Amino acid sequence: MTSFGTELDTSRRIAREAGALLLQVYATPFAVENKAGGLGPVTEADTRANALIVEALHRAFPGDGVVAEESDDTSAARRFERCWFVDPLDGTQEFVHRNGEFAIHIGLAVGGRPALGVVYRPVGDLLYSGVVGQGGFVEAAGERRELRVSDVAEPSALRLVVSRSHRAKLTDQVVARLGITQERESGSVGVKCGLLAEAAADLYLHVSPKSYRWDNCAPEAVLRSAGGILTDLGGTPYRYDGSELQNVRGLLACNAAAFPRVQPVVAAFAQEAGLLP
Repeated sequence: MTSFGTELDTSRRIAREAGALLLQVYATPFAVENKAGGLGPVTEADTRANALIVEALHRAFPGDGVVAEESDDTSAARRFERCWFVDPLDGTQEFVHRNGEFAIHIGLAVGGRPALGVVYRPVGDLLYSGVVGQGGFVEAAGERRELRVSDVAEPSALRLVVSRSHRAKLTDQVVARLGITQERESGSVGVKCGLLAEAAADLYLHVSPKSYRWDNCAPEAVLRSAGGILTDLGGTPYRYDGSELQNVRGLLACNAAAFPRVQPVVAAFAQEAGLLP
């Protein structure tokens, strides 16, 4: 089994360097532009961190492909057995609103499947990292703790983490059907999956088709390293082989204990909403 020790150490270092850059921009009156096609806001922090991370990964691992949100060429996943998926600033809306809930995602897929992930939230210096099948850790406030999802199996006892920026009817339907009463808001896919990985939450739904593999490669690796599950809304794992980049069937992240009871409910409402075939 490959240990990925070098890859993990290197991506953690790169994430912290990019985080320092984000905080530099965060402290200035930065400009906000809108991406073409209604894909959301973008700032100089996104583009500068993107360039830093991509260059550093190519320098450290010249034989690997890199797919990054703010890079034009996304063909590497089809051409390389090992491909890094990078979101230099997941939660740009949170960055713009200055609530601190944004993160850097650096994930490595091997053979189309997530293998390693680093999610770093610069505000608060919170870093999640993990290797699928080998465990993961969270570092915060000078402490390092092992990641492990909760074992809560009863759907009504689940703690749902939801987006601070988006709320959908489908989410409300699932909440009502499962009887969920505990919710918390958070930005960034990575931070939300990190909360699941450290057993501070149990369930996360992203019911929009407007996310991409760079949003979830690193979070999925971190979550799976902690014993959790991330799939589309139909319960099928996404591939990271370049055959598809957009998460057109949404995201479902859950602890393993509750997944068999939660997933059919989510899938039924997603089909009804036209998000699944």
